[in-house]
Amino acid sequence: MTGIESERWFARAQAVLPGGVSSPVRAFGGVGGTPLVIAGARGATIVDVDGNEYLDFVGSWGPLILGHAHPKVLEAIEAAGRRGTSYGAPSRPEIELAELVVASYPGIEQVRFVSSGTEAVMSAVRLARGATGRDLIVKFSGCYHGHVDHLLVAAGSGLATFGQPSSRGVPDSFAAATRVVPLDDDGALTRVFAADGPRIAAVIIEPVPANNGLLLQRPEFLVALRALCDKHGTLLIFDEVISGFRLGPGGAAAHYGVTPDLATFGKVIGGGMPVGAFAGPRALMRHLAPEGGVYQAGTLSGNPVAMTAGLATLRVMAAEDGWNRLAELGHYFGQMLAAALSGSTVPSALASLSSMFWFALHAAEPPRAAERIDSRAAAVYARVFHALLARGIALAPSTYEIGFLSLAHSRVDVDRLAAALGEALGDPTLARLA
Repeated sequence: MTGIESERWFARAQAVLPGGVSSPVRAFGGVGGTPLVIAGARGATIVDVDGNEYLDFVGSWGPLILGHAHPKVLEAIEAAGRRGTSYGAPSRPEIELAELVVASYPGIEQVRFVSSGTEAVMSAVRLARGATGRDLIVKFSGCYHGHVDHLLVAAGSGLATFGQPSSRGVPDSFAAATRVVPLDDDGALTRVFAADGPRIAAVIIEPVPANNGLLLQRPEFLVALRALCDKHGTLLIFDEVISGFRLGPGGAAAHYGVTPDLATFGKVIGGGMPVGAFAGPRALMRHLAPEGGVYQAGTLSGNPVAMTAGLATLRVMAAEDGWNRLAELGHYFGQMLAAALSGSTVPSALASLSSMFWFALHAAEPPRAAERIDSRAAAVYARVFHALLARGIALAPSTYEIGFLSLAHSRVDVDRLAAALGEALGDPTLARLA
């Protein structure tokens, strides 16, 4: 139950922030109730303004791979801030982080920093269009790429169809330049290329779809996508805003052995500070201004404090064998949580990959496409979410959002979640929810 101080602060927020929040999912619309207003966080724990502590599996929606307020990241941020918070000019941390990103990820030679994942995707799509001279973009239903007009679209009635605006304020003409294909559907993918191949500038996909559940794809699907793009002269963009530098230094590209033409990043590479990036081979990146005719700019792009936080985070991960440690913890997590789900009064399955996880409710096995998510899951998840919150455990306030492990989590934390989830899902009344 939300405390009095959180309720009071959220009432103030509603007067001055639309819906009381700066990003919609934070409003608890998917689970009901009043959001927690956070006073601080450290390690794997967040504390609200009422002084209540929660074991946190949200991790600021993915950036905090080391946990909250890691001492080495804080030290680096404080030192950077003393040198100045913004220069509007090149800086050493920007160049060093670019070198590290380029050295880590397959197939890229240059990177351009921006301030958010949305900005990174928007710029990558513009670059793809400018480099190919084509207009059409293909995306997949169930993949989210930020609130970019051309990509904020939903599928129509067909399996490979014109995009339709999924937000007011997006012109039909913008959405018409986007084709939407279901995930895990080889036939639909083949048909969209057969119909529009010579006009398709790029296909963009989350290689690890993680914004509408964790819809883990068959490696063969990504391999087939790469081959179709090559055949039709289409650029393949991997949106690795979530998966980049979380699965490992090479992201999903290295994990699956499929190299995209362009990749977008965010979250982990900023160490908790606002950041985004897009990257590719020099032959493509040379189309960007000031060398080429594709314009992109940003006052705070390459911000020295954000670059320093990202550098510190990636250096700690490398020095402390962080990715292997997270993979080991993720394996333990899978074992313990699968056991907890087995006693659920509704069919429940765990989708997990390394330090990312998602509970697929009303599902015998994790779905690979958004269209296969059972609509009844939302009501069940809302009950489970609040049951866990009452036990001092914070998950994302939406059945479609995933959870994250960090180096600050331990096996004891995993055991605590497994026990609490087992109790919550064992509630016999869940089976009666529509």
